[in-house]
Amino acid sequence: MRKLIYWVHTSTDGFVSGPNGEFDWPAVGPELFGHSDEINEGVDTLLYGRVVWEVMSAFWPTADEQIDDPHVKRFAPFWRKTPKVVISRSLENPGWDAEVIGRDLAAEITELKNQAGGDILLTGGAGAASALTELGLIDDYRVVVHPVVLGGGQQLFTGTKDRVNLELVETRVFDGKTVMLRYRRKDA
Repeated sequence: MRKLIYWVHTSTDGFVSGPNGEFDWPAVGPELFGHSDEINEGVDTLLYGRVVWEVMSAFWPTADEQIDDPHVKRFAPFWRKTPKVVISRSLENPGWDAEVIGRDLAAEITELKNQAGGDILLTGGAGAASALTELGLIDDYRVVVHPVVLGGGQQLFTGTKDRVNLELVETRVFDGKTVMLRYRRKDA
């Protein structure tokens, strides 16, 4: 069975975006980008909630033509060629070869995980991650904590109702700025 990995950036006070939706605060550097590239080597499906999808699909299709950055030059072609799935109940035509799911999330994600292939990477957001956490479908949580207090915004795991016990399996510091906390479900 394929693993579902949740990769998310959060502020020290637990927000995935600022009070006005801003995402200009992550402290990224070559080590963090390098780890992201390592994760992508084992991934063959990208998974997004609708809000993150709108940001990603507006930027990544031509990012490597617009920005001269080593990470952008590596990730943009990967993003374009990798199958994408968007969790949404309202989105109909996502474009960029993306499939929309969300009518029966438990069955759809379970079917996706049962397919042959590499891992599935859920990037960012809070709503999709909360729903998938509630359903017990995330196998690997990689939470990157950044050195900023936002004081408000979209909270990590909004809407999660039940307690979920996690086991810490790895910590890593990147670029002397951020810390990744990697967990798996204790009941997994």
